[in-house]
Amino acid sequence: MAGIPLRRRLMQVALLGTGLAGVTALQLCHAGSYVHDHRIVLVGGRDHQLWVPSGYTPGEPVPLIVALHGCTQTPLEFAGLTRLNQLADAEKFLVIYPRQALLANLVGCWNWMFSTNQVRGQGEPAFIMDIVAQVRAAYSVDASRIYVAGASAGGAMASILMACYSDVFAAAAVAGGGMYKAADNPIDALSVAANGSRHSPQAQGRDAWECSGSVAPRAVPVLILHGSADNVANPVNGEQALAQFLQTNDFGDDGIDNDSVRNSPTSTSAGIAAGGLRYTVRDYVYNGNHLLEHYLVEGMGHAWPGGDPAFAFAEPNGPDATAIIWAFFEQHRR
Repeated sequence: MAGIPLRRRLMQVALLGTGLAGVTALQLCHAGSYVHDHRIVLVGGRDHQLWVPSGYTPGEPVPLIVALHGCTQTPLEFAGLTRLNQLADAEKFLVIYPRQALLANLVGCWNWMFSTNQVRGQGEPAFIMDIVAQVRAAYSVDASRIYVAGASAGGAMASILMACYSDVFAAAAVAGGGMYKAADNPIDALSVAANGSRHSPQAQGRDAWECSGSVAPRAVPVLILHGSADNVANPVNGEQALAQFLQTNDFGDDGIDNDSVRNSPTSTSAGIAAGGLRYTVRDYVYNGNHLLEHYLVEGMGHAWPGGDPAFAFAEPNGPDATAIIWAFFEQHRR
């Protein structure tokens, strides 16, 4: 890593998401509304913002998405980049945007690389699940349609949540992130960002299945998006996340490592986004269940494909990741 600028190294440790300053709620609110949790978080817990879509009616259960920002990024910035609130208004679902506490990480990264945050019922995953419980208690949520999506460090945390709370989440989306338990500490995370994890995706795939209680049958559907030119989170991280969750699903269908879910895709396709970037899609469908989908966007760096170009790290020439994620989520119920 010698010779790499400090900022690049910080980004790689965190598997950085996007970062902008100065975006206000007024700029992002349009049809629905935000509900803010204004707690001052010093030691434990995390605050959050909740997007309540226009047309929401108490007593009418709606889906819920937990959206996890990247480093140096606020919930408002992540919402602006992804245009997730606009889609929530159109499709009528709630969106929770947890906020990482700066005292927990000085650049606002989710601490996915610490073992204390890679287990059920502890650390940052437990804080996020507390927020989910608060929202479920206060709003009408369809318990079978709770999802998690994250970018970069938020994508790595989404892998942890899907692994350790697969009884809660019906599906996950990991954009520019990595597999479950990819690193053990911040130094190890540097190597993960540059070269991928030293750990076996197959071993971590079993650990992911066990983290939620080793229940079979239980599908663990995951959508993975990555850029082929990502110089912050090497694209091998997306490949490892794919292999890890394939192994998790191999255990999840019958409780046995017997290659009932295999590493070879059941179908492969290619496309060209309206903006001109090419992409390939690998799908893994078993017993009628769309378990895994992997998008690789050619020539894209560490960015959100189809994102709002007013925001840093958007790649407007790529396919619309937000629409792709929702289409995947719609297929799944817990």
